[in-house]
Amino acid sequence: MAQITGPLSDDAGKIVGEALQGALVDLIDLSLVAKQAHWNVVGPHFRPLHLQLDELVDIAREHADTVAERAVALGVNPDGRAASVASASKLAQPDRAWIEDGKVVALFTDLLEGVIARMRERIAATGEPDPVTQDLLIAVAQDVEKQHWMFQAQR
Repeated sequence: MAQITGPLSDDAGKIVGEALQGALVDLIDLSLVAKQAHWNVVGPHFRPLHLQLDELVDIAREHADTVAERAVALGVNPDGRAASVASASKLAQPDRAWIEDGKVVALFTDLLEGVIARMRERIAATGEPDPVTQDLLIAVAQDVEKQHWMFQAQR
């Protein structure tokens, strides 16, 4: 069987691999939670939130794929299995019910704030061992921070 290896030392690979796996979990679960809210949002602001949540899903899925492929390029196996994401996720989960539009805004403002904080920790951790991964995580943070602003502006 072929083995994928990367350019990083074992120590650097461990730090970067953990950062990428954490980002992958955040992004996969963010896409799932956003899709759940997309299907269940109700209220006067249904339509714009419905569309905004789809935009967030697309952003999270695109970045999740990029993060996972970066891990593979470094010789790290990404783990996006449902059980792995469920056990490692730090995202609050909405109830399985209709969610009023104001609660969706509050939920995603808070969720994105947490994702941003963790992403910034990963950016700091990867600066020395792998600036390429750090750059990738900066791009993720940029898009997530923009989404945070857009949800927060609706409070």
